[in-house]
Amino acid sequence: MARQERAIKTRRAILEAAAAVFDELGYEAATISEVLKRADVTKGAFYFHFPSKEALAGGVLELAVTTEGVQPQDLMLQEALDTMLIMAHRLPQEPVFSAALRLAVDRNSQRLFGTRWPDWIALLGAQLSEAKARGEVHRYIDETETARLVMSAWTGVRIVSEGLPDAYDLPNEVARLLQLMVPSIAVPAVLSQLEISAERGARLLDAMARSRLELEEGAVSC
Repeated sequence: MARQERAIKTRRAILEAAAAVFDELGYEAATISEVLKRADVTKGAFYFHFPSKEALAGGVLELAVTTEGVQPQDLMLQEALDTMLIMAHRLPQEPVFSAALRLAVDRNSQRLFGTRWPDWIALLGAQLSEAKARGEVHRYIDETETARLVMSAWTGVRIVSEGLPDAYDLPNEVARLLQLMVPSIAVPAVLSQLEISAERGARLLDAMARSRLELEEGAVSC
């Protein structure tokens, strides 16, 4: 078990180091030697987990598809919104997510190892499908199409705001986007119960961190 835990930590360290390098330099200019230096691992450890730079980039993309921090809610639609609000908070701060976006929009990278957009669309589509089954969204809504359009708009907000001369805060921009889009998705009775705020993502992640700390402290005391 100890060896397995070390292997998991090593793999995560490699992916985080790779994400930082990809984010700074792009896929083509990134080198395995630079990843090794930043992760502080040997070549043997690296190749145990990843046979190539291409596989490494795929690992970064896979790691970035997550619902970490999303807590069970009375409304499934709120969970779908929380997924996007949390990502809006994490992407500017964590290289794993900004690198994944950079890799996903690079045409050369797409030809080498594809993207994880289908995974994101499937994830959000499943949440919307459950929300639809619960009567939270309009019956005429196509959940897969809606998931694709929402993810496209979310991604566009990030890409466009980065290229504008003024500074734009991604959580605020994404919250505003969702505030504009969700009224066409949610039924009126549900719409009034949803929280779509720029602060919600950070608050949910803080709650998750506190919960983990309490569990760790409880385990130590036992």
